[in-house]
Amino acid sequence: MKNYQIDSKGYYGEFGGALIPYVLSGPINKLAEDYKEILESDSFKKEYEALLKEYVGRPSPLYHAANLSEKYGANIYLKREDLNHTGAHKINNTLGQILLAKQLGKSNVIAETGAGQHGVATATVCAKFGMKCTIFMGALDVKRQAPNVGRIKFLGADVVTVESGGGALTSAVDAALGYWIENPDSYFLIGSAVGPHPYPDMVARLQSIISKELKVQVPRQPDYIIASVGGGSNATGAFYHFFDDEQVKLVAAEAEGKGIETGKHAATLTAGKEGVLHGSRTLVIQDEKGEVVEPYSISSGLDYPGVGPLYAHLLSIGRIEALAIKDDEALNAAKLLSQKEGIIPALESAHALAALEKINFKKDDIVVVNLSGRGDKDMNTYLNYFNY
Repeated sequence: MKNYQIDSKGYYGEFGGALIPYVLSGPINKLAEDYKEILESDSFKKEYEALLKEYVGRPSPLYHAANLSEKYGANIYLKREDLNHTGAHKINNTLGQILLAKQLGKSNVIAETGAGQHGVATATVCAKFGMKCTIFMGALDVKRQAPNVGRIKFLGADVVTVESGGGALTSAVDAALGYWIENPDSYFLIGSAVGPHPYPDMVARLQSIISKELKVQVPRQPDYIIASVGGGSNATGAFYHFFDDEQVKLVAAEAEGKGIETGKHAATLTAGKEGVLHGSRTLVIQDEKGEVVEPYSISSGLDYPGVGPLYAHLLSIGRIEALAIKDDEALNAAKLLSQKEGIIPALESAHALAALEKINFKKDDIVVVNLSGRGDKDMNTYLNYFNY
């Protein structure tokens, strides 16, 4: 049996670790020492599970998409994370981490966001628990995700617009890390399965509720589970309890943008090289000098030059298949779902839906697509692209 769990030093195989500035070693080491005990405690589980049910609305449904099933000649199911409170899977993680932060005595929370869904989810839980909240967001994303910026502010959080770099998710993470270095007593609520140990494992554990529910909901063992991958949190959630079921094919749909050959992409699994990014060793989009290349995707949540270390490991051992999805393929998949099933997906989720076009299914295959978020935030992009 292959090992898909993190080791004591925070590595999945050769990927991971906590490669951080000395000033952060205190809070990171404290978190690494305490997080498992807290997450596995009866008091945490009781409060977390009650909130998932009564506040988030879990379990999220598993929906049989009859019209998509007919089109693709297989049994297509959608795991409806878009129906969660705040409209995406991100709330699973922010709720767990805010309870952890509370237990650690933290009251000042910072977070990064690209598409804004993690920013909204963080602002939401900070409002509920009365904590100060600051969200870092790249200038480009502030413009293209204006509805979520408004929601974050209305929830009482501060939004710091990051003008440096490419103005997308990378810039937001860089700025949040910079703030954390200057304010190490803050709690950095990372939204994806990236960053230094213990964040990748912690986020994976909190998002694993998705696959835990799938185990009960799916009619039989699925043949495929498909999810979009930027950092990897929604995919980790959907895949987690199926890692050891090797007959279940795990498909990671990443953002090819305008095409890998153009250089305008965020397809880390396809085109990345080993390197260090934001505190962990993983796959990173780099130039010939080893410098991080600014990524591109029409999807703000996938616009990241790295990937969580778990995904670098899963790719290296052949446990996942990576499919690169171009902007126009994702946009057309979003329109198809909207007009076939009456469900408007987030652009991130649309990349997973677009993978359906690239796989030859058998008619009795059971295929689960993790619909990680709803598309309210992306309506301007959709309307402009299709000239409505």
